[in-house]
Amino acid sequence: MPKERGEKVIATNRRARHDYTIEKTYEAGLVLTGTEVKSLRQGRANINDGYAYIDGGEAFLDAVHIPEYAQGHWTNHAAKRTRKLLLHKDEIIKLSHEVSAGGYTLVPLKLYFSDGRAKVEIGVAKGKREYEKRQTIREREDKREAERAMRTRNRLGE
Repeated sequence: MPKERGEKVIATNRRARHDYTIEKTYEAGLVLTGTEVKSLRQGRANINDGYAYIDGGEAFLDAVHIPEYAQGHWTNHAAKRTRKLLLHKDEIIKLSHEVSAGGYTLVPLKLYFSDGRAKVEIGVAKGKREYEKRQTIREREDKREAERAMRTRNRLGE
């Protein structure tokens, strides 16, 4: 029985949803050292610059910043090291085929603890062009305005 229950989000990559169209998402475990886990439990991480790649039949997460543990000493970890992702072999094969097809990349979307274990949600993403980004923002603002208008209309009708 795990000591912790549920999901505790440590870091999210909100920029990824703005810059990319997310096709699919996968949950992967992370191979971490002890001081990395302790630093994550303090809620300190930055995945905005991170990306994942597949090399030699294994998946890796790179450029994710987990700061050094404050109470650590010579056993502390490097803040931006490459970390191995734990995925099933068939998932790795699927991901490598999708990425090698062209135009797709693997982007970390969320870093969290699930029942006490560190997980990362990676997305198969395709980059948006500038006009697609503007269109997405416009659609979101239109939806927000419509909901606001409906709310005020419902208040007046009561």
